[in-house]
Amino acid sequence: MAELPKIRAVILISGSGTTMENLLQRAKDGTCHMECVGVIASKDGIPGIARAQKFGVPVQVVNRADYLDAQAFSRQVFKMVNAVQPDVVLLAGFLSYLHLPERYKGKVLNIHPSLLPKYGGKGMYGIKVHQKVIKAGEKQSGCSVHYVDEVYDHGPIILQRKVPVQPDDTPETLQERVMEAEREAYPEAVNLYAEKRLLQVAQSVRILPVKPEKAGAGK
Repeated sequence: MAELPKIRAVILISGSGTTMENLLQRAKDGTCHMECVGVIASKDGIPGIARAQKFGVPVQVVNRADYLDAQAFSRQVFKMVNAVQPDVVLLAGFLSYLHLPERYKGKVLNIHPSLLPKYGGKGMYGIKVHQKVIKAGEKQSGCSVHYVDEVYDHGPIILQRKVPVQPDDTPETLQERVMEAEREAYPEAVNLYAEKRLLQVAQSVRILPVKPEKAGAGK
């Protein structure tokens, strides 16, 4: 069987970096078909920086607080992204709003800890999402991997993984269950992207079947 292609990825972080660490570990053990060519952090001193360095990945910081508006901040982020010419940009707990340059539309992915479109939008991140899910009496939650567009948590959904909400759940216990689902879902979505099996049609995404190995066989 032919070896699956590895894509060049830049990962953007704003905090602990656990989502990034999972991707880097899976890339290292060969189950996520990407090579991380850089990490960009939106704050100095966050734990994710040390986590990236542990894997020998180059890290740069673009402090959101140093920029007057999201446009200036986004320009600097993508200037650094452009320097390493990645195939894809992966948001991993990245909390700052980004204006996407035209050339990166359809090339930026994010993971969100709910079943979008529920419990998404500005200010909905981390434990806040799970608090809302429990307060609403939901019977299930999960995570969504989606393309990033100009609206928070809005772009076309690539895949979702569902988990039950137990009657005795706290936001913390639900968060851990959702994070387990995230650890599987994000590498899977990256692999689909690497295999060119994602077809975006308007606001939806079709997952294409695996291509036959021989060129010209099948469609």
